[in-house]
Amino acid sequence: MSRNRKEVSGFGVATETTLFTQAQVGCSKCLNELMEQHEGLVHLVVRRQWLLTLEYEEALQAGRRGLWRAILGYKPERGIRFSTYAYPAIMRYVWSAVKAEQRRNKREVPISVLALYRYETGDDPAWLKDQDEIRDSLLTLVKRLPKQLPEVVIAYYGLRDQEPQTLRAIGRCLGISDGLVGQMRNEALVWLCQPAHSQELRSLLARHNQKQYELADQMAQRMLKRRGGRNGRH
Repeated sequence: MSRNRKEVSGFGVATETTLFTQAQVGCSKCLNELMEQHEGLVHLVVRRQWLLTLEYEEALQAGRRGLWRAILGYKPERGIRFSTYAYPAIMRYVWSAVKAEQRRNKREVPISVLALYRYETGDDPAWLKDQDEIRDSLLTLVKRLPKQLPEVVIAYYGLRDQEPQTLRAIGRCLGISDGLVGQMRNEALVWLCQPAHSQELRSLLARHNQKQYELADQMAQRMLKRRGGRNGRH
């Protein structure tokens, strides 16, 4: 038996060319056989890509979609090796998934900031629908912070579509100690959680009631005591 022929369960002896032809006219068994044969190519492409925050398994799924499209579009009679033809197709699908993940991350509001308002998202469809509105409201609120506080909050929580920075990194950028940056961050959090400042955002998060106001005030009191502020001097 020649090397370009393979015993395929359910098909008898078939060349790979025959498998492509049959897969392209709707033979699911042939398609699955080709997908299995070239799974290694998908892994090779994914390992060579810069995935950023995209999970490896999600990248594989995207790559398999690219492989599937390549199988359906491949023309053996053109004399091009299938791996040569399929590689860029798989790569396009993987990179498209990477970019989609980046766009999704940029639209999402960091949960760590919204923890100020005691809000848990879960899988609430309304949360997903209102992401842009919530993000806009939060950014507007942050920009109202006094002095250098907006810059600290934006950098620390990654609100400029970038990775969150450490207190030390922010301090180096501003030319101050990381301890002072931490104090500035805490001061900003006290200001942000006050209902008088955050009514619009609280309304969007359904955290606009007396109990939430009391929690915000308690948080502010604790933070101010630590730095010797209101009700903290003896």
